[in-house]
Amino acid sequence: MLWTCEQKTRIWWIASLNLVRICVELLHTLSVCLTDRCCRHYFINSCNLVHNLVNVEMAASKLMSVDEVCLSTWFVNTYIGKCAQLCPDYVLRLFDDAITITNLQNVVLEIAKFRIQNSLKDLWALIQFGEHILSVAISQHGLNVQSCVCWVNELTKSHIGLCLYEYFSAVSLLYTAYKISRNGLNDNTMDVLWTIFQFNDTPRYSMQQCSVTSVNKAIKLMKDVVANKVISTMQLIEIELSKAYLYRALGCKDSDSDSIYCLANVYLAVLYYTTEQYQTAIDHCTLVTRSQDHSQCSSHVVQGELLPKVDDYIDNVLGLTVFYQNVLSAAKNPLRQRQYISIFTTEMFAYYLHCKLLSMTQCHHVTQMSLADVSQQSAKYISEMHELFTGDVLLFKLLNSAMDQNDCNKPVTSDKAELDTPKLVELVQQRAVEHLTTVNQIKARDFGILRMIVTTDFEALYAYKHGDYQQCLQLCTQNIGMLWNTHNMLVLSANPLFIQLLDDEQNRTEHLYSPE
Repeated sequence: MLWTCEQKTRIWWIASLNLVRICVELLHTLSVCLTDRCCRHYFINSCNLVHNLVNVEMAASKLMSVDEVCLSTWFVNTYIGKCAQLCPDYVLRLFDDAITITNLQNVVLEIAKFRIQNSLKDLWALIQFGEHILSVAISQHGLNVQSCVCWVNELTKSHIGLCLYEYFSAVSLLYTAYKISRNGLNDNTMDVLWTIFQFNDTPRYSMQQCSVTSVNKAIKLMKDVVANKVISTMQLIEIELSKAYLYRALGCKDSDSDSIYCLANVYLAVLYYTTEQYQTAIDHCTLVTRSQDHSQCSSHVVQGELLPKVDDYIDNVLGLTVFYQNVLSAAKNPLRQRQYISIFTTEMFAYYLHCKLLSMTQCHHVTQMSLADVSQQSAKYISEMHELFTGDVLLFKLLNSAMDQNDCNKPVTSDKAELDTPKLVELVQQRAVEHLTTVNQIKARDFGILRMIVTTDFEALYAYKHGDYQQCLQLCTQNIGMLWNTHNMLVLSANPLFIQLLDDEQNRTEHLYSPE
């Protein structure tokens, strides 16, 4: 066969796609080799495989007598017959009665169908066992960064890794939601969430946490949020997790540096502005503008590409900055590769955002500082700075016109001094439900011929938990209609971590089944 692969064209192999015909011709070719006593080794040119063989004439004659009818009959009896014996009785009866090609094709189709179903059953049992192992292991032993990385590495190696990875993500998120609701957001749960969302960018874990590391993690999460135009549940979690890492940075021993202190507070102000918690954003801006020493702030600057949509003025400033850099680069060195950097000093951006927030909230709150006070401080800051970025100059130029656009119709949410962990728990639970729905969708796609699988059961459960009874009723009605006359339906095993997805009445008894 190896020699024929070189000697025959592609057309010879694919013409009519008849495996029996190809095998017959190969056997005839081997017969000629035996008759001529010449069959060169494919890899060793000097070796003749049949040089010393005796009585090859009988073998050659037998091979030459093989035709398509003979080989087809042998194949049917040797393979299809034995396969039919492994199938249900009706398939074996079909084989015994197969006297035409059409009957034989029907037997082969039934054998293939039975084999596919058996393979799916084995795969289904493997997935069910994997889900059981994952849920029990996480419920009983918990998660940390090392175990989370280990789980993901092993799941990505498996041929059923997609379904189990989605399930692992769901159970991991439910575990972190449970721990946050009981113990608050600590370093371990923060880093587990980071690992789930940023696994491909997970650095080697270190017990020593510094402010720079925490700020960099927050920046990475903010980049993901800005890159996605539509804010999803995952992006909302990343916003809350960014806040948590910035608060961690402020709590680190090395956060005394004004560069880290100011940068963390500015980004916190931006994130709270994004979630419409304007008073808390003002508080963080005030912490920056009241800082005494900004000599090191230029080493940690506000990056324009990390900023969500603040207003058109910021977009104009960033656009003009890039345009100015373009013109300047073309004038100095037209051949040089251009790299555009759109940045602001932390204090100048804090002044602008402070004014923006005051213009939005002064109709609702009695603030400690007026717009005029902040404007005067920003002017004083500009006059005392020895070196400014292009973005700072443009931002200051547009500051007064931006303040004239007072938006007094936006509601101001009730702010909290610390991270809103109940909101984070709710978002994590919602993301877990999305992963569980994806798991059901994969199962319905791959195993729908085995059993009826509804894909919206967890969505219905989550709707009931949050009081959306109309949505819950609609989903349950659809699911009951699908399952009414079905015998092979999916059976869900109860997991302690799933109890938190029930309504509050059920949650009152969850301590009886807690993962502890």
